[in-house]
Amino acid sequence: MPMVRAAVIGTGFIGTVHAESVLRAGGTLVGFLGSSPERARASAERFGVRVFASLEELLASDVDVVHVASPNRDHAAHARGALRAGKHVVCEKPLTTSLGDALELADLARERGLVAATCFSQRFYPLVHHARSLLAGAEVGQPKLVTGSYRQDWLLHSSDWNWRIDPAVGGPTRAVADIGSHLLDMLGFVLGARVESLYARLHTTVPVRQSPDGDVDVHTDDAAHLLVRWENGAQGSLTISQVSPGRKNELSWSIDGTDGAIDWSSRSPDELWIGRRDGPNQTLFRDPATLSDAASAITFYPGGHVEGFGETFRGLFEQVYAHIEGPSRPATYPTFDDGAEGLRLDEAIRTSASEDRWTRIER
Repeated sequence: MPMVRAAVIGTGFIGTVHAESVLRAGGTLVGFLGSSPERARASAERFGVRVFASLEELLASDVDVVHVASPNRDHAAHARGALRAGKHVVCEKPLTTSLGDALELADLARERGLVAATCFSQRFYPLVHHARSLLAGAEVGQPKLVTGSYRQDWLLHSSDWNWRIDPAVGGPTRAVADIGSHLLDMLGFVLGARVESLYARLHTTVPVRQSPDGDVDVHTDDAAHLLVRWENGAQGSLTISQVSPGRKNELSWSIDGTDGAIDWSSRSPDELWIGRRDGPNQTLFRDPATLSDAASAITFYPGGHVEGFGETFRGLFEQVYAHIEGPSRPATYPTFDDGAEGLRLDEAIRTSASEDRWTRIER
C-alpha cells in the first residue's frame, strides 16, 4: 500500500516536529505552507520538499493528510478547508479558539468520513498507556484522589514574548490552552472518565510584557489552579504554569485509588511508580515485554533505551496513518471530538474563573 502523503502548515518549532515525525511514522512529506514564502522555503529546503504558495494550492494537490501547525487563530480555517477538500487532518491543540468552531469541525469530519486527530501527543508516552490499562484493571482499584501539574518557565520574565500572549492570535486562554489542555487530556485518558465539574482560578503574574512593538498589557493567563471532579468519582487538584523557574517542560501526576496508587512524570517518562499499602512499592521501567498490549504497541525501542517527546508524535501519527489505510485497526489517538472536549473544558474554566464558582460541564 502506498505511503500516506502529508503536507505541513506551519514552519515554527512544532511544525518542524510534525515534519520530522511524518517521516518517522512512515509517511511521505510532500511540502510546507508557511506564513511567508521565505519561511516555507527554508523548511522545504531542509527536508528536500516543495513549497505551497497558498492554501488553495496545497488543497488542490494529491496529499492525503494535512498537518495543521499554524497559530491557534488559523486552526479552524485550515482544518475546515482541508476537510472540505477531502483531506484527512492532524491539528495541533487547541483544535480551535472557540467551542463552536471545534464542534463544527468534529461534525464535518464525521460527515465526510475522514480521519481527524487532535495532537494531544503526550498521551502517547508508553507508560501513560500502561497506566490507563492499570486503571482499567484491578491494580489501583477505584480512583479517588488526583494531583497533577504542567509547569514551564519560558514566559517567566516581562521580556519574554510569544504570539500566544495575544488573545487575538492565541485565543482567550494561554497556559490553559497551550499546556493545561495536555494535562486534562492525559488525565481523562488514563482515568477513562470525563470531567464532571471544576473550579478554576486564572493568574496573570506578568501584567505588562515587552513585545517587539513596545509594552503590552497582558490579558491571558500565565498560570491556573483547578479543582476537578471526574464522572467516575475521582477528585483532583491541578496546577498549570508557564512562569515556574527551572521547570522547562514538566508534566506530572499522581492517582490514588482504593487499592493502590500510580505516579508518572515527563522528567522520567520511562518510569511508572506503583504504590501499595500492604505490599512493596514498585518502579516499573518501560520494557515492551512487561507492558500492556496497548502500551507495547506504541513502544519503539528495547527497554533501557529512553523514549521521549519525539516518539509521542511518531506514535500518534502511526496510528492516524494506519487508520487512514484501514479504519478497522484499533486506535487510541485523540480525535476532533477530544479536541472539542478540550475547548469545552477551556470554556468552563473561563466561566468558573470569571464568576468564582464551581461549573458543571455542559455536553
